[in-house]
Formats: sequence, C-alpha cells, structure tokens
Amino acid sequence: MPKFTTFADVQQAIEQGELTTVNIVDYYLEQIAASQDLNIYVEVWADEARAMAKQQDERRRNGEQLGRLAGMVISIKDVICYENHQVTAGSKILEGFSSLFSATATERLLAEDVIIIGRTNCDEFAMGSTNETSIYGPTRNAADPTRIPGGSSGAAAVAVQADTCLAALGSDTGGSVRQPAAFCGVIGFKPTYGRISRHGLLAYGSSFDQIGTLTHSIEDTALLLEIMAGADDFDSTASTTDVPAYSKVLGESKPARIAYIRPALEHPGLDGEVRANAEEFLNKLRTQGHTIEAVEFDLLDYIIPAYYVLTTAEASSNLSRYDGIRYGHRSTEAENLQETYQKSRTEGFGQEVKRRIMLGTFVLSAGYYDAYYARAQKVRRLLLDRLNEIFATYDFICLPTTPTPAWPLGESLEDPVAMYLSDIYTVAANMAGLPAISLPSGTHESTQLPLGMQLMAPAWGEASLLAFAKNI
Repeated sequence: MPKFTTFADVQQAIEQGELTTVNIVDYYLEQIAASQDLNIYVEVWADEARAMAKQQDERRRNGEQLGRLAGMVISIKDVICYENHQVTAGSKILEGFSSLFSATATERLLAEDVIIIGRTNCDEFAMGSTNETSIYGPTRNAADPTRIPGGSSGAAAVAVQADTCLAALGSDTGGSVRQPAAFCGVIGFKPTYGRISRHGLLAYGSSFDQIGTLTHSIEDTALLLEIMAGADDFDSTASTTDVPAYSKVLGESKPARIAYIRPALEHPGLDGEVRANAEEFLNKLRTQGHTIEAVEFDLLDYIIPAYYVLTTAEASSNLSRYDGIRYGHRSTEAENLQETYQKSRTEGFGQEVKRRIMLGTFVLSAGYYDAYYARAQKVRRLLLDRLNEIFATYDFICLPTTPTPAWPLGESLEDPVAMYLSDIYTVAANMAGLPAISLPSGTHESTQLPLGMQLMAPAWGEASLLAFAKNI
C-alpha cells in the first residue's frame, strides 16, 4: 500500500475501490509492528480499530452517510482522555488508570468517524523536551534511532514520521508539538490558546497547554482543527468565537510582510547549519514576493526563565491532585495519611516531575512569590505587548523551530538546563497564547537529520497562517 500523506488521497483510494478501511487499518498495524524498536506506542487498540474499520466499510456498502473523517487513522498522546481507555501521562502515578470520559477534542473527532489506533508515549506529564522521562522508556527518532525525537509529544511525531498513522494528536505547553515535529520532519501545529478545548487534557500548565496536531499536510491540519475547535461548556477558557472553515480557506495567499527576530539568528546557541537553513528559508520567501525584514527583540533571553517559573508554579498546583487518595498509585508502605501522601507521590512521580513540582512550590512560597512568580508574569505581559507591536506591522514572525538538530539519547538527562534552553524559540507562542506552526525545512547536512522552521501569527490568525503555510 502506498504511503499516504494527505487524507484526501485516502478518501480517493477508498471511493475508487482500491482499498477498504480495513486494509488501511491493517497496514498501519503492520507498520506499528515493524517499528516496535522505536517505542512509539504504549498501547495499541488493534481489535477496536479493526472493528471500527469493518463497521465503516459495511456502512459505506449500505450507502449510509459517514463522517468527514471516515477512513482517517490517528493516534493520541498519553495525556488525552478517551472514555474507558487507559491514560497515564507516562507516569507510574496513573499506572492502570482508565478515563471515565473522553476529551472534547477526542469526542468531536470520533463523532466524525475517525479511527484511533492507540496512545503514544510521552515525557511524564508532558514535562520534557526529549521523550526520555516516560515510565515506558524513551522513544527513538525514526531518522536515527540513536537520537531523541523531541518532546514531550515525541512519540506522536514519530508515529506520523514512521507511517504508523496518518495524523497524531499531541499537546503543546512550550513547544511540545512543534519541537518534535521539527526533529522528525513533519508538520506540527499549535493553535491560539482557547481555540481547542482543554477538557480531557491532563494538565501541566493550565494557562499554556493546548492540544495540537502532527501531520504530513496542511490540509489535514486544517481539517482536524476545524472539527476540534470551538466553544465547550466543560472548559471556560475555550473561545466562543466562531470557528472558520479552515479547510476551505487554503487557496492562494497574498504577499505577506514577515518579520524575523534578529537576535534569534545571531544567538550563540544557534547551530551554524540551522542558521544557514533559516537564511535559505527566508530567501525562498523573498523570491516568492514576500517582504522579509529583521526586527529587534530584547526579551529573548528572558523568555525561558519566565516560562519555567510560571509553568512549574502551575504544575505544582495541578499535580497536587495526585495524592494517592482519590485515584492513581497508592503506596503499600504507608501507615498513616501523611505517609500515604508522601510515599505515594515519591514512588509515583519521576525525577523530572519532582524537580518541576519543587521548583514551582519554591517560586510560589512566601517571601519568593514577588521575586519570581510576580516578575515572570510581568515578563509575560511585556512579551505579549512586544509581539503585538510586531504584528501591528507584520503578518507573521518567522524563526527556527529549534536551535539544533535532534541530539543523542541521554545527552541532556544530566543537564536539565540544556534541555530547557532547547525550547528558546518555541515558548514565546505559548507565553503569548499565539498560533504557531513548524514546517519541515530541510536536512542538517552533518547529521542528515530533519530541521524545521516556525511561523507565528496573531491571536486567532490560524486561517491566514495555514493558508500561507500551504502556499510556501
């Protein structure tokens, strides 16, 4: 069976009788079996996926109306709830836990007859940039299995990269969809904060988290967004603004004014070949008739510290619910209530999650709140104001997705600061709640690993961003 890169091609093959939905599901299951060494999936729902495919084929033969996603096979990250299916966030604290409900995004896709083939590995509670902090072990990059796939949605990116599903859902708190997309050579998209409901997404940083997509095509990105987006009574932060028909507005885009952040391309931590790739990408845009101009940006070195102060503070609060009492792991060694809390959390959480909980608790503590948390919030406000100033003149901001190509497995485990700094170009979109997309932009010549370039748009600018990305 040919490798499909767009859902339209899948639909055409089914309509012309070349393939059945069962054929497609069986193909992806074969691909999953062939790529087990990459450790992509923590659970595969093979029988269920086949049953759904068989049902769709029967309905099609009977002339019944099918949903807009009939025949599309996707995976979901192990932080997105699916009723009566396990969801563990890659953590021992939720080992064996089954969700009592589906995430709103999951429900809306299922209502359009999508087939979910399994849940993908991820950094524990989405805290990481390498997909190495999971209780299930690290996921490997299909381009080079000795390298990381990025994180925290690393396995979701590899699932698409290794052709084990057509598209994948991930979550993006500081670049967790876009960074692995760049490392794996696929398209990673994060919408405006509130565009997709967070109901049923296990929380890391509630004012940052967004469900995002990993695909091979802009058309599939737009279609999935169109179906998942919209108001939700279960999430007060979900926007009530109308949802455009994203999949219908991907025609020709007009010449755009694009800013690139000069300090980003001159940053000492930027790999030389990544810089050259970025300059080549910008030159390509110039030849297409777009206006490309450099802008100054004096906040770049403040973004990472502010981001980790704020997200660890929110993580400290959000993860307090995992206490060994209501659900999840409970220590068998505890002899009283205090020990139940302490030992359950000590046994259940991994090193990186503990580190972030402690950091978050510290910055929220008496005497340090104003020095850290309050100041980080001020940086967040300054960042949003500065980005809005840029968008008053320009349509998009362009910068590399990552400062380097994917690095070897294990390299950053002993140096978490190095891992944190790898998010330097992605966290701004989350801090400001803006839509951003990572596009494959070529190959790092020295390592032959994929590279990505990122485009950021003003809030609610998904339609113009996707149309522009489609026509580059």
